[in-house]
Amino acid sequence: MEPILSLVNVFKSYGEKQVLKGINLNIYPGQVIGYIGPNGAGKSTTVKIICGLISDFEGEVLVNGLDIKKDALLVKSKIGYVPELAELYDVLTPIEFLSFMAELYMLNEQVANERMTKMLIAFGLEAVMNQRMETFSKGMRQKVLIISGLLHNPDILILDEPLSGLDANSVITVKDLISKLAKEGKTIFYSSHMMDVVEKVSDRIILINNGTVIADGSFEELKQQQGDKSLEQIFSYLTQGSNNNNAASQLLEAFNN
Repeated sequence: MEPILSLVNVFKSYGEKQVLKGINLNIYPGQVIGYIGPNGAGKSTTVKIICGLISDFEGEVLVNGLDIKKDALLVKSKIGYVPELAELYDVLTPIEFLSFMAELYMLNEQVANERMTKMLIAFGLEAVMNQRMETFSKGMRQKVLIISGLLHNPDILILDEPLSGLDANSVITVKDLISKLAKEGKTIFYSSHMMDVVEKVSDRIILINNGTVIADGSFEELKQQQGDKSLEQIFSYLTQGSNNNNAASQLLEAFNN
């Protein structure tokens, strides 16, 4: 099977700070990738490069064999992106915003209307689909953002902390959706700090630290390599998180005057 997404010797620096130090990955159709790492490890930079939001990097990113630097628009049409922060046009309604997104992807109007209506209803937003989003909660905004990332039926779905602000029922819906999309052959690239969710939804976990990949495999494979530990424990061990207990103790000492 040919990879649907390939990163080949990807380097990225901001001034003198090197954030990515040679990322090499092959990702295949139907895989759910859990992409994890501590703050500053390079997760968000990787995501933005894959989505075509950062173009001044070294190396290659190929989507279905297409170079993102040479065929940026075509590549972007195959990717759905759900960022962590739901920055939306507050003066628009969900229907207006999603219609605008549909036009950007050159979707048939009737198809777009059917899709957005069904997804808004599925997320429990039918009563507010024609209401301006300036009054929406973070969770409601996140639902609209998830719909916008799915609207054009992309081959690859990039999720950056997609559960942020969602209620428990919506979290269950999104986790179930990820599983069903993967069974249909969609590729999910899931970046998150929520280890328990990554552990449950991912069939392959990639751990990045200081700009390099330090672990890559299924959760069962990582457990075999690192001992019978939870993903959180594996993460802590491999990223030298043993200082966490010391940090917690130091924080408590602030109250011991």
